[in-house]
Amino acid sequence: MGHILNAGLHGSGYLKNATIPACLIAGNDGLNPEKLNPEKLNNDDLIAADLEISQGKLVRILPAGTPTGLHGTFDLDGGLVLPTLVDMHTHLDKGHVWPRKANPDGSFQGALEAVGEDRTANWSAEDLRARIEFALKSAYAHGTSAIRTHLDSLPPQDAITWPLFAEIQAEWADRIDLQGVCLFGIDRLVDDGRSYLSSIADRVAAAGGVMGAVTYMVPNIDMHLETVFRAAMERGLDLDFHVDETLDPAAVTLRHIAETAIRLGFEGKIVCGHCCSLSVHEEGEAEKTLDLLAEAGIAIVSLPMCNMYLQDRQAGRTPRRRGVTLLHEMRARGIPVSVASDNTRDPFYAYGDLDLVEVYAQATRILHLDHPIADWISSVSSTSADIMNVPHGRLRPGAPADLILFRARSWNELLSRPAGPREVIREGYSIDNTLPDYRELDHLMLER
Repeated sequence: MGHILNAGLHGSGYLKNATIPACLIAGNDGLNPEKLNPEKLNNDDLIAADLEISQGKLVRILPAGTPTGLHGTFDLDGGLVLPTLVDMHTHLDKGHVWPRKANPDGSFQGALEAVGEDRTANWSAEDLRARIEFALKSAYAHGTSAIRTHLDSLPPQDAITWPLFAEIQAEWADRIDLQGVCLFGIDRLVDDGRSYLSSIADRVAAAGGVMGAVTYMVPNIDMHLETVFRAAMERGLDLDFHVDETLDPAAVTLRHIAETAIRLGFEGKIVCGHCCSLSVHEEGEAEKTLDLLAEAGIAIVSLPMCNMYLQDRQAGRTPRRRGVTLLHEMRARGIPVSVASDNTRDPFYAYGDLDLVEVYAQATRILHLDHPIADWISSVSSTSADIMNVPHGRLRPGAPADLILFRARSWNELLSRPAGPREVIREGYSIDNTLPDYRELDHLMLER
């Protein structure tokens, strides 16, 4: 990709003639976005501004053209500047197995079976490390600074994955903030629920992670949900569920989760991902669920690329229903909403590269996050950062200068060419954003 600026940034510099989103400006000494250049504020809330960077920090955001007399000035010629982005739902442990274990028919069941077989055969610490680090190098090069990943956590895999994840988390701490979420099917609690749940909850707590599960309409769903909630409450953990990843209108665990949160007075953060079945619920029933989500304070993350890949897939038949959830209706009720990468080159999604610019562009097209564009960029930045409680996703004076610089000058140019030129700045320095070569994983791709 190369540097957009002649020599790249080296800790300090003055970026003039930038275009920045008003919605992502934070803590600018009380300066309102409208004061930066009100005549330049358009319907997409983009502002012409200059950015001062010194000793690795974003010092000031000023109206474009402000005289400073500073050395090291770089003219961005109207190029868009974003903060580094936040990917709040991924599966790093599954990533990049496609060449050795593809989905046989593109179905959800095919994905479950293929991943199960690959996990049993191949998921050693060495295999996981190579694939996870490849994924992190990709995300870092694209401009991501925080990732939450769900980790398959049934025995014996949990004893391999969680210690390794702790090592990688520490090794990458100065580049990407990593959070781990345990992942198991809620039906696991039908058999040995209490012993398993206590063990995995203790492991998650020791790792500073998040409690999670895949929920579906099993008998006694409310009892099992309450068990998971109470395990989290006893250890002060947040919750992050996979929810109703199906187009079956009878799937309503999202409502049960909201009702459980309200009944127990859960005070931590709750995220529900996917929520596909909500898209096929009768309007009145969907609205009841949305009202409960708002009351419970639950955040939603949609995974549009993965769900478009899996949902309503039947061989030889064009898909009619696409499985994305009701983000517009949620936002209208004040429910925090995000979009994220989900799976990458594995049986659940054959493509992807942990590039949140691609995710945002695809989500805009799939979910109609346009007309107006408004502040939907928050769905891969500030909103996700708030849910994860990490200090990323905003242009904040005084914070590290972690930025993505684009040649694109508007949302339209960025969304039309999301793979266009960009330069990633971390703590005021231009990084080498060369992507890792897939050949680095070739030694893992033979069936064992």
